[in-house]
Amino acid sequence: MPPFTQSGPISNGFPLTNQKINHQNHHPSTNIITIDVGGQLFQTTKQTLTLGGSNTLLSNIFDSSEPDSINNIPFIDRDPELFSILLSLLRTGNLPSKAKAFDIQDIIFEAEFYGISDLLVQSQSNPSQFEAFDLEKSVILPLSGRDSPSAIATTPNGSVHVSHGSKITSFDWSLQRKSTTLTSFTAIDSLLALSPNVVAAGATDFSGLQILDLDLGFVRETLNWENATKSSSTVQAIGISPELLFTSFESGRRNSNSIMVYDLNSFKVVTKIAQNEIFGANLDSAIPSTKLSWVPSLNLLMASGSHSSPSGVSGNIKFWDIRSGNAVWEIKESADCFSDIAVSDTLSAVFKIGINSGEVSYIDLRNFGSDNSWSYLGDTRKLNNDKKVKEGFGCTIETHGNQVFCGKQGNLELWSEVLMGSSNNVKDRIFRKNALGRVKDLGGNRITNMGFGGNKMFVARKDQQCIEVWQSSTRRF
Repeated sequence: MPPFTQSGPISNGFPLTNQKINHQNHHPSTNIITIDVGGQLFQTTKQTLTLGGSNTLLSNIFDSSEPDSINNIPFIDRDPELFSILLSLLRTGNLPSKAKAFDIQDIIFEAEFYGISDLLVQSQSNPSQFEAFDLEKSVILPLSGRDSPSAIATTPNGSVHVSHGSKITSFDWSLQRKSTTLTSFTAIDSLLALSPNVVAAGATDFSGLQILDLDLGFVRETLNWENATKSSSTVQAIGISPELLFTSFESGRRNSNSIMVYDLNSFKVVTKIAQNEIFGANLDSAIPSTKLSWVPSLNLLMASGSHSSPSGVSGNIKFWDIRSGNAVWEIKESADCFSDIAVSDTLSAVFKIGINSGEVSYIDLRNFGSDNSWSYLGDTRKLNNDKKVKEGFGCTIETHGNQVFCGKQGNLELWSEVLMGSSNNVKDRIFRKNALGRVKDLGGNRITNMGFGGNKMFVARKDQQCIEVWQSSTRRF
């Protein structure tokens, strides 16, 4: 029997036993549609069936039936239980709790059959369903080979690309492995998703930034910086804005560095900024940018880098105006320099983890250019620690929405701002710390990378050949 034929009368999601058939349901003027799926009768409305799109199988059902005859109810030869789940998806925009009893792939195949897979993706990877305070470790994504993850690149719909050794493994929004691509890199240190199937990848010991199509398995572009010494140009960091791609390069001889700005569509050079040549003992010019972040509200690029010497760790944070090519604000770091740094446009602040103290601090961007002093959120007594201790060494920090996430060795911390009335004084800002996860989620190897996509957080740890997926317990499929 073909999957879509005509059959007998319908109900509202339950078999019709002693119910009387309402012949008016089939009148052209009524809004109620009846369907027989796999022998089970359902009843819904025309509007509900069209919520998945105007050209889907379901949206065209009522056009193919003969409404004046109760013997011409549309029949679809598919699983009625799966259809019930998808009908709930159409009605509410979310999968019902009973969907947890089914394999996600079965639901995906069924959604593709009915032509509503886009609605399913939207319901399962909506960033608005990301609930930071309720995150729990839910899934482990294994990686092939012996190499640990070196970089994570996420997409807005919740898919993720992971570099490990010379390979990049991709998982789709449903966390199913899509592909593993072998690259020409020995190891990949920087990875950025430009689309669900295209990434920018670079390494600190291999020349050039490569634009890779992971679906088709080829290198679209290789971008290089033509430095004065004509040596190779290794990649130290990658960043992105809605129109531009930023790449921090360092010469193979490590005596010069620069940030190249490319058009995101054509990959043509737009401009070059932050070029430095090392002269004598000028260590400041020797520091390439190892983190690039676009700040939309300021229309500026934040670039940061640090340098370790016998006297300690020093670094700088600069905000660059791409149009003029000038640094409009610089924060120099010496005492308790950052182990890692992140900027939040939502919170209007730059956050760091001090390499000596291991504590979180911030500078308010509402005082842009006028205040270079850090406000500490943690234990200020640790500021006087012996610099040889370096409690923050290897710690990571990232911002997502209005939250700040910290990888403190093997544990995860969440910092959130507490709203305190209507005061506009930036010194009145208060942040509170929360531990993430259940007791069994705590601890483990040092956290090396964090990424966010859709309603998920992805975590990589040192010497582990897998990726942890953290999701809200209330939203998890």
